[in-house]
Amino acid sequence: MAAAGRGGRVRAAALLGGLAPLCLAAARAQPAQGEVVLSELSVTGVGEVATGPVTGYRASRSGTATRTDTALRDVPQSIQVVPREVLVDQQDIRLADAIQNVSNVQSGGTIQGRSDTFLIRGFRTQTYAIDGVLLSQANTFSTTQRDLADVERIEVLKGPASVLYGRGDPGGLVNIVTRRPTLEPSGDMTLQGGSFGFARLQGSVSSALPATEGLAARVSFAAQDDPTFRNFGDGRTNTRYFVAPAFTWTPAPDTRVEFLAEVTRQDSQYDEGLIARNGRVPREDVARYYGTPNSRFNGESNFVTLRAEHDLNAAVTLRQVVNVQSGGFDAFAVRSIGLTAAGTQVTRRSTATDTTFAAIDTQSEMVAKFDVLGLRNTLLAGFEYTNGFRKAYAVQSTFSSTSFLNPVPRGTYGPFTFQNAIQQRTALYGLYLQDQIDLGAGLQLLLGARADFGSQFYISRASATQATPPDQELFGLSPRVGLVYRPVEPLTLYASYTTSFKPQTDNVLGAANPLPETGVQYEVGARYDLIPSTLTLSAAAFRIDRQNVSAADPVNTGFSVITGAQRAEGVEFDIAGEILPGWKIIGGLGYLDTRITRDTTFAIGNRLIGAPEFSASVWSTYQIQDGPWRGLGFGAGVTHVGNRFGDLNNSFTVGAYTRLDAALFYDFERYRFAINARNLTDARYIEQPFNQFNNLPGAPLTVLATITARL
Repeated sequence: MAAAGRGGRVRAAALLGGLAPLCLAAARAQPAQGEVVLSELSVTGVGEVATGPVTGYRASRSGTATRTDTALRDVPQSIQVVPREVLVDQQDIRLADAIQNVSNVQSGGTIQGRSDTFLIRGFRTQTYAIDGVLLSQANTFSTTQRDLADVERIEVLKGPASVLYGRGDPGGLVNIVTRRPTLEPSGDMTLQGGSFGFARLQGSVSSALPATEGLAARVSFAAQDDPTFRNFGDGRTNTRYFVAPAFTWTPAPDTRVEFLAEVTRQDSQYDEGLIARNGRVPREDVARYYGTPNSRFNGESNFVTLRAEHDLNAAVTLRQVVNVQSGGFDAFAVRSIGLTAAGTQVTRRSTATDTTFAAIDTQSEMVAKFDVLGLRNTLLAGFEYTNGFRKAYAVQSTFSSTSFLNPVPRGTYGPFTFQNAIQQRTALYGLYLQDQIDLGAGLQLLLGARADFGSQFYISRASATQATPPDQELFGLSPRVGLVYRPVEPLTLYASYTTSFKPQTDNVLGAANPLPETGVQYEVGARYDLIPSTLTLSAAAFRIDRQNVSAADPVNTGFSVITGAQRAEGVEFDIAGEILPGWKIIGGLGYLDTRITRDTTFAIGNRLIGAPEFSASVWSTYQIQDGPWRGLGFGAGVTHVGNRFGDLNNSFTVGAYTRLDAALFYDFERYRFAINARNLTDARYIEQPFNQFNNLPGAPLTVLATITARL
């Protein structure tokens, strides 16, 4: 079976490699008829739109915070956008790398190499949205790591967002906006190779389809092989395959239809990283691995969205979204579960898990623009229905201990026995209403409210004979109030109150239907255009209170407990844009004070996991605009993350780190040649603390060479 799997991966890579140039050639060879249709349908001079590309590093509009195409300066909440141009210049491969351009946002761990999690304003979130649709509410995390091949922009809305998205974490929301098809033929293909045997092929082609007027298609794809710097043994590697077809159709000027599908397959090493001992995580040997070569994770995820909009008239638009998700994973792993009293031996166990999930999400919305008493209103009214399920089954066995300093990737298994079985089924109905009111005199008011109601069945059986609980009735009310004031044109001031609501989905041992989590945030902020329409500086101060929090069980490894309350307070600054022609910058600076405020399991006053007190990042590029060296560019960046605690007991810390990155690139006609280097000083550091036995080290000096061809 393993040989067949390797053969399948080789055939898939060959297929993508052969398909890419053919797609590029077909897109370039579009007939003149397609060009005529483009000239009839395209509109010039409209500028940036919320779902479209961003010119440079500074976005001016977004739909994430309001579900309407709104100028960022009119949003009374902190929101930052990482455009595709930043992803290309930095050659970001991971979603975690992209969002580190945003203040008070760090990678929160990969869940043993399986997925993406983030820390936003000190709170961990293991989900995100794609084009405004959240991942399945029945899942604790995405079953695959997110590929960036079809990403147009990444938007981070900080603070609770339940008024529009329903269930969600209080720290914020990551919304991935995908690349839309274009009527004009376009395309790109990228080949990458780098340190530790990394190899990747990705591309995207788009064009009008001549058979139907107004119909355009795009297909984005990627295949990568990543052995990494970790010493898994037996030449083990991580692979991922991704394909995303998309279609847009404009049958009439007042009607728009979009279709997006994404399919991801992932085969990776189950990797918990390094172990904390004596209050710290030794980071001298970042390749040290406590598992076995056969500790593997196989995940798949499927995501399909159909979106239709129709303008009843110039003032009223109807929108319908239908989304279907499915997938699952199976994992076999040798895991670290303890240390001997002397700290010289690591005790281990083996687990095998199988999980499946499926979900449907529908959104029915109306956007209306009208005047009342001389005040301009943009009203959003919507109804959302979500229904999802998850099933998981796990067995476990004992496994041989190993040396802390010199782990051995071998051992003896004991008999496998039942560990736990999870069943979850969640059905939620959401009604929401939002009004953006222009009060005049530079004032704008945003009012919103959402009611979520439904039922959830959840049980984590600690034994096969545990009784089945009844369904739990769910209800959450999520209000939102925001005020925007522009005293002068370059300056915007705002204040807001937002809330969050989230049914529990973590694995609480023996628990049935734990209470939902809630959150509330108070925020004030400002945005200032240092250079009009080119360079913007934003700042915010906030406080978030979170109730009924799920946290890692300090006794039962791999499970969670429902704790009391937590608080995060802080300030942050972000900058994005162009300083001079060709000189671009993006970055952020953040301060956080995160604490447990009420608890019966952990000490009040302890700091939250992985949340640094200070963090900062800045990335800047310059590209020569004229002369014989036109197209030559270079970039440099600095990322700093302060000391962090690795568990809620605050029993160990991981040290601060500062990482230096650089890039050299050259645009020549339709090609880009680039060399990117990360961690120039070859620093040893812990990137992602998760718990005592799960702390992933950052990569040593890494070099990536890239060749991109464009239409």
